[in-house]
Amino acid sequence: MSILTIRLPEDKHERLRALAQRRKISVNRLVDELATVALANHDAHARFLTRRKRASPAKAIKLLEGLGSR
Repeated sequence: MSILTIRLPEDKHERLRALAQRRKISVNRLVDELATVALANHDAHARFLTRRKRASPAKAIKLLEGLGSR
């Protein structure tokens, strides 16, 4: 496990502390959860960009047109 020191404005720290209290978790756990969400969003975006490069607009249109005939 790593230790990370960050500098935050006091008001932001207070808001994070209050949020953690409401969720009944530590600020450390809250920041860990927020980091997990940020990384998952980043990974999903990267996957989307990779798949977009391989995409075929013509195939997509044909597929969508086929859905209308059901």
